[in-house]
Amino acid sequence: SIREITLPHSEYALATYYIIVPSEVSSDLARFDGIRYGHRASDAASLLDIYTHSRAEGFGAEVKRRIMLGTYALSAGYYDAYYLKAQKTRRLVYNDFKDAFKDVDVIAGPTTPTPAFRAGEKTDDPLAMYLADVYTVAVNLAGLPGISLNAGFVEDGGVKLPVGLQLIGQWFKEDTLLDTAEHIEKILNVNYQ
Repeated sequence: SIREITLPHSEYALATYYIIVPSEVSSDLARFDGIRYGHRASDAASLLDIYTHSRAEGFGAEVKRRIMLGTYALSAGYYDAYYLKAQKTRRLVYNDFKDAFKDVDVIAGPTTPTPAFRAGEKTDDPLAMYLADVYTVAVNLAGLPGISLNAGFVEDGGVKLPVGLQLIGQWFKEDTLLDTAEHIEKILNVNYQ
């Protein structure tokens, strides 16, 4: 049976996610030195060069952007205003899912607010890329298993673009999630030609 649910704090999930994740990226990658693991600059003349060149060469623009955002959110004077508040909001998102799963086994909804965009179309617009995550980040914040299925296609200028259907399962109930996904795939019977 199908029943409607509400996730009242999900409207805050995108902002919460993009504070917590860059903060964790910044914290984790602060230890990256190019010596113990990962990329190591080959033209370094000193230990300091190894550190700075390895980071400059080994991290792409998006990783660097997330490190900077996270460093800012974790900096003195901003930690309580951003990171701590985001962690409290994360708990509210978690609790919303906990309440919803009292009544349902699996949650279904869109994967993204639009059909898939063309490869490389939004590469130069990180904000548009972040906004496309609006329906998936709450799942990550709550630590839930999720899967995206192709629910069909829409035509855009002669190109078929896939439309995603997201299924969200309960904590440690991946078997139910995967069984549901398999059943829905059989019903949808999407033709990839």
